[in-house]
Amino acid sequence: MSQVGKVSGKRGKPGYTGAIIGVALVLFLFGIVGWFFLNLRKTGDYFKENIQVHAWLNRDASKKQIDSLHKYISAIPYANRVEYVDKAKAIARWNADNDTTWKQFLNNNPLPESIDFYVKANYVEKDSLNRLATSLQENFPGLISEFQFPSETVAKVSSYVKTGALIFLIAAILLTILVVFSIDNTIRLAMYSNRFLIKTMQMVGATRWFIAKPMDQRAIINGFIASLIAILAIYGMITLIEGFLPDFKMLRDIPGMMILFGIIIVLGVLITLASTHMAVIKYLKMKLDDLY
Repeated sequence: MSQVGKVSGKRGKPGYTGAIIGVALVLFLFGIVGWFFLNLRKTGDYFKENIQVHAWLNRDASKKQIDSLHKYISAIPYANRVEYVDKAKAIARWNADNDTTWKQFLNNNPLPESIDFYVKANYVEKDSLNRLATSLQENFPGLISEFQFPSETVAKVSSYVKTGALIFLIAAILLTILVVFSIDNTIRLAMYSNRFLIKTMQMVGATRWFIAKPMDQRAIINGFIASLIAILAIYGMITLIEGFLPDFKMLRDIPGMMILFGIIIVLGVLITLASTHMAVIKYLKMKLDDLY
């Protein structure tokens, strides 16, 4: 008994610092990958929401009809930046992007008027825009001569975003599995140095709950501390990247980051707690000779 007491006194103090740092590093890696996933999604949304849709108007459309269509499109929840482009605006845009030699051959402005607008990212799909075109033409018969959007661009952007999201989703699942196993191994290694103390407490009559409770409580604290360290490191890394590449600030997704940080805290605490508790139970079930 005395030998066990001496050994447990020397080795009984768990390596909390090493375990916290190890868990924080794993969570940091998880967080960085999660941040890149958020940026991919935000980048896709940014490109989608900058694809302009044109509702070209018939030349004989009245001002009342145009105002009615403009109000109708503006009231659509997923429509953004709705603008009525009259002939003056249309020719000004043309002259800004092209040469003006047409004036030598044409006396009248040949460009049609239009209602131009953008659509929220979730609705920038070919099928959704085609349904919108059908709806507008049914509600305003004879007013819209053509409903136009870059269908190939829409299809390509949607395809790239979906492919990228799928790749990152698979990577996130694999990384989550890696995180679970890495944290579990880190905690079990830290608890290994505490095995004699656990066994000694059991031998003097302490119950499993009495032995496990303080260690579980400490595991929750350690997991939370490791999560906070990881979050601070991730935020520092993001700030550094945004300092070198200011365009990344446009992609900042505050709600998404809050969710990511919440996931990191939950993972850090739950996995640390579960690993610690299982390690304690494991050593309680082992025979004394098997601990050496």
